[in-house]
Amino acid sequence: MKAKLLSVVVAIGLLAGCGATVGSSKESAVTFPLQAQNNSGVSGVATLTPEGDKTLVVLKLNGSTAAVPHPAHIHAGTCAKLDPKPKYPLNNVVNGTSTTLVDARMDAIISGVNAINVHKSAEDIKTYIACGNLSRG
Repeated sequence: MKAKLLSVVVAIGLLAGCGATVGSSKESAVTFPLQAQNNSGVSGVATLTPEGDKTLVVLKLNGSTAAVPHPAHIHAGTCAKLDPKPKYPLNNVVNGTSTTLVDARMDAIISGVNAINVHKSAEDIKTYIACGNLSRG
């Protein structure tokens, strides 16, 4: 009986140890500020959460016009100098929120030089209303 109990305790300990190892290697969500551009008064945050080989990107903006969808993208570069060609498209910001599952690992998005850029509208795509650099350091 003692040997059986000892086997169960060892098995539980091994399983608990495996779970801790797996859990500790998983990245957690990170948040980046989005600053107003072109006197838009629009600012907010971008939260990136790893989802395996993909990344969940959630934008929450304050001061945006609810009636106008705002296109948003991840671009190579910084807010000061963006590559105009989007690297990863994001769903439009509607009523201050956008949620997109991006087909890229989070570490690939935030380990390079990338930024999230929000545009005034599809008709006025060249006017940026908010931007945030995606960098851990």
